[in-house]
Amino acid sequence: MNELLVIWGEWIKPSAGLATVQWSILLALAAAAGHLIQRYTGLPKVIGYSVIGAFAGLAGFTGAIWPLQGTSLFLLELGVAVVLFEAGGRISLRWFRHNPMVLVQSLAESTLTFIAVYWALKLMGMRDDVAQPLALLAMAASPAVLSRVLMDTRASGPVSERAMVLSTMSTLYALTLCSASAGMMSRGKQVLTDISLSDTFYPVLVVLGLSVVVGAVLALVLRTALRVMSPTSENTAILLLALIAAGAALAAHFGGSAALAALLGGMLLKQLNPRPWSWPRQMGTASSMLTMLMFVLVSVVAAQAEWAGPIAGLVLALIAARVVAKIAGVALGNIGSGSSAKQALWVGCAMTPMSSVALLLVSQFITASPTLGKHIAGVALPAILVMEILGAVLTTVAIYRAGESSKPWLLSARATAPVTPSASSREPVHES
Repeated sequence: MNELLVIWGEWIKPSAGLATVQWSILLALAAAAGHLIQRYTGLPKVIGYSVIGAFAGLAGFTGAIWPLQGTSLFLLELGVAVVLFEAGGRISLRWFRHNPMVLVQSLAESTLTFIAVYWALKLMGMRDDVAQPLALLAMAASPAVLSRVLMDTRASGPVSERAMVLSTMSTLYALTLCSASAGMMSRGKQVLTDISLSDTFYPVLVVLGLSVVVGAVLALVLRTALRVMSPTSENTAILLLALIAAGAALAAHFGGSAALAALLGGMLLKQLNPRPWSWPRQMGTASSMLTMLMFVLVSVVAAQAEWAGPIAGLVLALIAARVVAKIAGVALGNIGSGSSAKQALWVGCAMTPMSSVALLLVSQFITASPTLGKHIAGVALPAILVMEILGAVLTTVAIYRAGESSKPWLLSARATAPVTPSASSREPVHES
């Protein structure tokens, strides 16, 4: 890859720079791969995006240098913010009031995930100051992957809605706790045994408070705009995207979390403007392009990690503990939540993907403590790449097994399609 770049640089001098040409070609390949994978296998397009990004990262693509910074980091934050704003806009707090067991189920699966992953990593001999951040990272599901799978499979139903709500809530917990943990790392307080109770809650309150303020301002401005602008207008879509970008930049600048501010802003806007509004039509191609760029960027960066033997064992332990804990946590909290045991199983499977949110949190740990962040990223990046692809497959299987997709799965349809006899083998039909 580097040799090709040297050759190109001698005779290609684009006005926007060679990196723009590289990313344009890479995104074009990702779009084509996503389309072909969905067309011929029925799997979601995100798998094609991730596979192309992984191949580019393994081949030495230099368009995304780790740790992320500058434009690449802002694009990741913006993509995560847009997805989480949409996810937050689907959650109504009135639902938790009428069915509080859903909130209990969310807390149960997130807590069990943290405990299981931390215990598994400690059994593998990992240090506390690395195992704890990785366990916090494992709490976060991926609303981005789940939303793309639901869109590609045209799914709707209780399993889809419950999985989206629980994924969003687990992301809320992980963003708050990981951002606070990164803040404590930057001050040299790295493990829970080194800090007092006040030192534990103060960073959490600071991150959550600043994010709430930015999210509230974002929700109020958007609520005011929706009173005078049509929800289906192109100008409204531009206003939404611009305000989310501004809110993400301000939240990160003042010490909050850009992704958390966008998530809280979407939730608050849902309470202020409870009427349903069509998000996909508003954002259209711009949102799809940004989401695809985010998935490709995640897989390119994650593929650049070291895939050594000891690291592979830790990655497999983290993935196995996380998958089992997600499914078991949803099942344990399912009592009284209004869903069956079978539905709880499919919800747990749909919560297994990891993607952009986890990568953004790893980037925060790298910034807070380069030494510890390097050890955290060494395990987290391979796990993110594997679970971005494998998690999307598990989610697709769960959606189809739950019977909530409005389109048949191509693999199943081809396997069960009746064989039509050829013209030469047909027997003549005699009328009686």
